[in-house]
Amino acid sequence: MSEDTLDYFLSRGLIGAKDAAQVKWAHAANSKHKLTQALQGGAHMIEADILMRGHDPKEPIMAHPPDNDSDITLREWLQGTKTHNKGIKLDFKSLAAVSPSMAVLEDLWPELSVPVWLNADILHGPGGQQAVPLEPSTFLREMAAHGSSHPMVLSLGWSTGWTPAADNPGYSWEMVREMEEVCRSLQHPVTFPVRASLLSKSLSQLKWLLQQSDRYSLTVWTNQNDQFVVQDLLPYRQEFDKSKIYYDLPDEMSLHINNQ
Repeated sequence: MSEDTLDYFLSRGLIGAKDAAQVKWAHAANSKHKLTQALQGGAHMIEADILMRGHDPKEPIMAHPPDNDSDITLREWLQGTKTHNKGIKLDFKSLAAVSPSMAVLEDLWPELSVPVWLNADILHGPGGQQAVPLEPSTFLREMAAHGSSHPMVLSLGWSTGWTPAADNPGYSWEMVREMEEVCRSLQHPVTFPVRASLLSKSLSQLKWLLQQSDRYSLTVWTNQNDQFVVQDLLPYRQEFDKSKIYYDLPDEMSLHINNQ
């Protein structure tokens, strides 16, 4: 099941091998204009953020904090993507948006034939103690209530932070064991978004995590201001199944990884 996304793109000739590094990403498609750009571009997966509108009519919209309004609702966004072959990744930024968003998804799911990823930070991770993750049991209960019969990938992460010129910690054994305990009984594929700048100290922990289920994968991402060297990621490329690690990174870095 963890390879369904790759199978979708491979069967349509959009990638050349069952290698998750070949999947390209578009980010923050939180407006009509940015969604149009993403749909016309070369990305395989389109990511956007979901919040509840800050005024009436209260409904799920595509926006990233601190914004609390948008020119496109979740329903409009999904209707705009359904005739394309792009996968979608919806990033929940508030717990209040989860239930009404899943109700919208449930209405439109019969019309969606593309990979659907649903993302939230649900646990504290390295350097992320100041952030407030979405409460995991509540988030997952809503996923089960509205999406249990539909194909989807749960993208479940940790809140993280990174400080320049500091000894930033990696993902600890306690963190990966806590995440595995949360995900052990889930039925859907799960991908764990992990921050590239924290991976040099996390190889053993994340390798163990992926060994716990064939439903698990990683999605490597980076913040715009993070600093790291691509060589820190090469052990992951060399030691992990290539179908199990997506690289949501700038094009130059992704190209380097693809060539390994």
